[in-house]
Amino acid sequence: MAEAKPRLAESLRARFGERVLALVEAHGETTLEVAPDCLVEVARALRDEPEFHFEQAIDLAGIDFLGYGQAEWETTAASSEGFSRGVQGDDGPGRFAWESRPRGLGPERRFAASIHLLSLRHNQRLRLRVFATDNALPVLPSLVSVWAGLDWFEREAFDLFGIVFDGHPDLRRILTDYGFVGHPFRKDFPLIGNVEVRYDAEKQRVVYEPVTSVEPRVGVPRVVREDSRWQQSAAEAAAKKA
Repeated sequence: MAEAKPRLAESLRARFGERVLALVEAHGETTLEVAPDCLVEVARALRDEPEFHFEQAIDLAGIDFLGYGQAEWETTAASSEGFSRGVQGDDGPGRFAWESRPRGLGPERRFAASIHLLSLRHNQRLRLRVFATDNALPVLPSLVSVWAGLDWFEREAFDLFGIVFDGHPDLRRILTDYGFVGHPFRKDFPLIGNVEVRYDAEKQRVVYEPVTSVEPRVGVPRVVREDSRWQQSAAEAAAKKA
């Protein structure tokens, strides 16, 4: 299995040439990135050509890269309890100072789909990734015509991320309610949601109302005690005492 990885990457680059926007091998996985306009063509080749024969698409996941690579908090002190959190900024309480910039991802590359492929014949896996070109209305070609099993996966990505899959036979919400507003897995979707649902005894039906029962909150990343930076800080503190 370990020897097959370099050959797969070389075969992909040789076969698809300029259509390869990125080809990454990391953590024992191979990721091929292509543009939306050639996605279906590349997908058919990966499925049909004997050299690849990825006959199964086992997953498709939407991704929102908003804020990717940016630091949401600053390390100001370290202790056995972890790191202190910086949650103050010019925009008010609970805001963060966005100082570090994402690497390799501009603001125009926000929404993407990641398709995980499996070749039983060659015992190989491949991640096929494609970015939408428009953040306001992210549109990607549907791959249901290539791998029929992606039907519900594309509906899920549409429901949760708002990615429209052009050519999908029945693109509609699959997890949220019919009257749901927005797409809950987007990074800018409010954690408390937009509306809350309750049964109105007088109207004898379910009603949607603005959220009143939940306080607005800001998610702050947790840091485990085994974080290497805490170990480094502890070592530096011990060295100063010595």
